Amino acid sequence: MTESNQPFAPQISIPATYMRGGTSKGMFFKLSDLPERCQKAGSDRDHFLLRVVGSPDPYGKQIDGLGNGTSSTSKTVILSPADSDDHDVNYLFGQVNIAKPMIDWSGNCGNLTAAVGACAINMGLVASDRIPANGICAVRIWQQNIGSTIIAHIPVYTDAQGKVQVQETGDFVLDGVTFPAAEIKVEFIDPVDSSSDMFPTGHLVDNFEVPDIGRFEATFISAGIPTIFLRAADLGLTGTEVQSDINSDTALLEKLETIRAHGGVAMGLFDDISEAQTRQHTPKLAWVAPPSSYTASSGSQVSAEDIDFLVRAMSMGQLHHAMMGTAAVAIAAAATTQGTLVNQAAGGSQSKQQLSEVRFGHPSGTLLVGGKTEQVDGRWQAKKVSMSRSARRIMVGEVFIPADSF
Repeated sequence: MTESNQPFAPQISIPATYMRGGTSKGMFFKLSDLPERCQKAGSDRDHFLLRVVGSPDPYGKQIDGLGNGTSSTSKTVILSPADSDDHDVNYLFGQVNIAKPMIDWSGNCGNLTAAVGACAINMGLVASDRIPANGICAVRIWQQNIGSTIIAHIPVYTDAQGKVQVQETGDFVLDGVTFPAAEIKVEFIDPVDSSSDMFPTGHLVDNFEVPDIGRFEATFISAGIPTIFLRAADLGLTGTEVQSDINSDTALLEKLETIRAHGGVAMGLFDDISEAQTRQHTPKLAWVAPPSSYTASSGSQVSAEDIDFLVRAMSMGQLHHAMMGTAAVAIAAAATTQGTLVNQAAGGSQSKQQLSEVRFGHPSGTLLVGGKTEQVDGRWQAKKVSMSRSARRIMVGEVFIPADSF
């Protein structure tokens, strides 16, 4: 038998699609294309995806992978055929830690949700009789991480060769994304488990103590993604911050992470604050403020007259450059529920009618979201939350990783 002259493991290739969805980017895989032992949850799958993205990277750049060194671009998606006739595709999301060998599977990515419908059509996961020749294809997505239904309204057209294509180009502008694209309307249906309360403590506003930092009023909500909302002023902030104001301040980042950890305990997500170290994707921490004019990260001016309130949110220990889609769901649900800190910042306490649509300012610009909440058997529920995003294929082909990576 001839021995191999290859002293190290060869590279293997796996079909993959690299997509932008909303203000995020990620690697999309069809479940059946993954190596067999990576088709189920476990360390093999995690190590495979970590190597694809280029984590863990002590340099924080993910140079040897497809991540771009930010939480918004260190993401993976696995798509598979739906398990029931009332959905088209199963969507599983993994938030990859940049510096640690860890993938957080505890929540969804609302931004990449905008790309799921389009990718599912292109991967052949949506039945042909569900796709119109021209117009809008309503892709019914089962979000596996949180067990919830999402409808992505994907524009499609028939090309000159008679093949139905996803429309990706257009004139819809999403703040936080440089170039315009086709608009995708995303609806999160019943984003809260009907057996639980959208506000896990049963209160619209809670008081909780953070040792050595102080006592805070907060709105704890589990809609889209578990989120802790605080007043910007209570943190010594204004709500007009951009990334450079927050992410270079080590002491402030440590303070915000400590508050997030204690808030996670108050919400019932952690038994002990130490658990926050291995669960950085959830809960999110955000702060709100009444409308105020500011300069967005692009240099454009946002006028107080054009927004209802301000929001800034942390993602994986850093201020997000725009707004996470799942956090936008939480924002919409909280803003349209009278009495929350978010609703108060939006002027809801002065409104005679329940808010149904709000526009908020974030570091890159503004975002319009809609929501419908109601009390059912004494518990608050979000019946539907909607927003517009966009998505685009960047690359379709094969990703290469060393065969001994997983």
